[in-house]
Amino acid sequence: MDFGLSEEQKLIVETTRAFVENELYPHEREVERTGVLRRELIEEIKAKAIEAGLYAANMPTEVGGAGLDTVTWLLYEKELGRANYALHWTCVARPSNILLAGTPEQREKYLYPCIRGEKWDCLAMTEPGAGSDLRGMKATAVQDGDDWVLNGTKHFISHADLADFAICFMASGEEETPRGKRKKITAFFVDKGTKGFTVRDGYRNVSHRGYTNAILEFDDCRLPGAQVLGEVHKGFDVANSWLGATRLQVGATCLGRAERALGHAIEYAAQRQQFGQQIGKFQGVSFKLADMATELKAADLMVFEAGWKYDQGTVTDQDMAMAKLKATEMLAFVADEAIQIHGGMGLMDDLPLERIWRDARVERIWEGTSEIQRHIISRALLRPFGG
Repeated sequence: MDFGLSEEQKLIVETTRAFVENELYPHEREVERTGVLRRELIEEIKAKAIEAGLYAANMPTEVGGAGLDTVTWLLYEKELGRANYALHWTCVARPSNILLAGTPEQREKYLYPCIRGEKWDCLAMTEPGAGSDLRGMKATAVQDGDDWVLNGTKHFISHADLADFAICFMASGEEETPRGKRKKITAFFVDKGTKGFTVRDGYRNVSHRGYTNAILEFDDCRLPGAQVLGEVHKGFDVANSWLGATRLQVGATCLGRAERALGHAIEYAAQRQQFGQQIGKFQGVSFKLADMATELKAADLMVFEAGWKYDQGTVTDQDMAMAKLKATEMLAFVADEAIQIHGGMGLMDDLPLERIWRDARVERIWEGTSEIQRHIISRALLRPFGG
């Protein structure tokens, strides 16, 4: 087994890390304190990201992306993850892979402008009553001739205030299954400004300041059939085929933040003097560092093994669930211990630790809660025995 990086991968890591440190870190304090990511700043950093070849790097080369394999993409995400989430996700955007499922006409209208940095997309699945249970969504799409009429509400929709369009998943019918009736789901492109489509401010979030969420409301919103993404009633098939390793992406960004927190903790433990010696010489601190580094190493191996298996076509839902579960819970542990090592200083906003600590909390919720990941894992373990 070769765990080394290729020269190309090393270059991507070095380039991305330098960009993060030089172009994103200097703006973190402003975004954290104001909770606002200024549009001028977005455009400024976006232009530099495009010039550096880091923008839309998740996309295949044939559509204008960098064509990274999964492992290399996760290395790139890990480096971006070191910075404030709003800065790296909005200014160095990675359009949703689901855009690749569009028709040639839809690609021209939605995919390519996103890759060029002319438009932003957002993904709308979650509803007030449908989070982990997406089949429980109540927002509907009813066919009327060649058109579709959408009604209902979506919430927790990331950066929908900035997005030019939303990819919305709506209940479009029902079907009988061995477990009873199940809703059919259809995906739609909905342009901002469409009659009956309203984007409202969402909720204030303790995590990821500057990275906004919104509430989407549909009131007899009429769309032509050409706005359907994929096949009618096959919305989940489209999502499962094209959304890709998003749980691994979450895991990778957690690795980047954990490395940054651990780096601060090691440096502080080596410099801070108490009782006549460096605090890192006390077992109460040194053992914390050892545990933090070990947990980080374990999560790193799990995320990148799953990424490697993804490229080989052998990855399982269990692999990705384990990697996401481990990485997100590891980050919470490392961030908390880093603050403990710093004492009161760890909670001051002079350091990024309190931000990393706050941001860590949402990672165990979005893209599938820790409980959902454990359900996936345990189901895979028990299935061979009829469980």
